[in-house]
This record gives sequence, structure tokens and C-alpha cells, in this order.
Amino acid sequence: MANKASKSFLKDSHLIADLKLCSIRLIDNAKFPWIILIPKRKNITDISELNSKDQMLLMKEIVHCSNLMKKIFKTKKLNVEKIGNIVPQLHIHVIARNKKDSSWPLSVWVVKSKPYVKKNLELIITKLKKHF
Repeated sequence: MANKASKSFLKDSHLIADLKLCSIRLIDNAKFPWIILIPKRKNITDISELNSKDQMLLMKEIVHCSNLMKKIFKTKKLNVEKIGNIVPQLHIHVIARNKKDSSWPLSVWVVKSKPYVKKNLELIITKLKKHF
């Protein structure tokens, strides 16, 4: 990932792990436990552009990450989304939600993001890396 879109990912997120198909990154927004899965395929903007083997692997990795997010953040509700309006590179958002978060029940994009405090960022990255 070396294009303009990937630089946005690098600037606003932190590497957690590499799975077989996707890199897993933590979005730097302390308001929500939020990761993105970025398939390690160049110039892919939509799931339909992946070959069928990668499509199935992507679904398995989404489910795997979703289960981990539910377990780690003790939630029953996730938002799993593929949007790509601003960053065209294919990426899937997995966001742990709860009724007490700052934009419930609306989208996470309706509130201004809040970067993690350095100490908390280090703690959450360590926690995620332990499970991933």
C-alpha cells in the first residue's frame, strides 16, 4: 500500500496484525473500538474485484475479526461496513458499538473523532495484538 489512500490509512490508524489476506489496523478514535481490514491486493476498490478465493477468505477474516471485537470489547452490537467514499482502497470497518457510545444509535461518522491519549493507545494496541 503506497498510494494516497493508503497514506491516509497509515496516518489515522495503527497496525495490529497481518492475516492471510488482510492487514488489521486500529482506527485512532478513542470514542469507539474500531478496526479496519485492508486486503493486501493492489488497486482493489470493491469486493467484487477480488477473485472468488479471496472473497471467501475476506468473509472468513471479517467473521474472525468480528468475533474477536465482540469478545475483547464485550459487546453484542457491531457495525461492519464497506464504504470507500473517501478512501477508495477496499477496506472493511468493524466497529464495536454500545448504547452508551457518543453517537448511538446513529453512525460513528456523525461525531468528531477523538484521538487516543498515548497511554491508552499503547494499552489498546497491546490488548488487540494479544488477541490477534
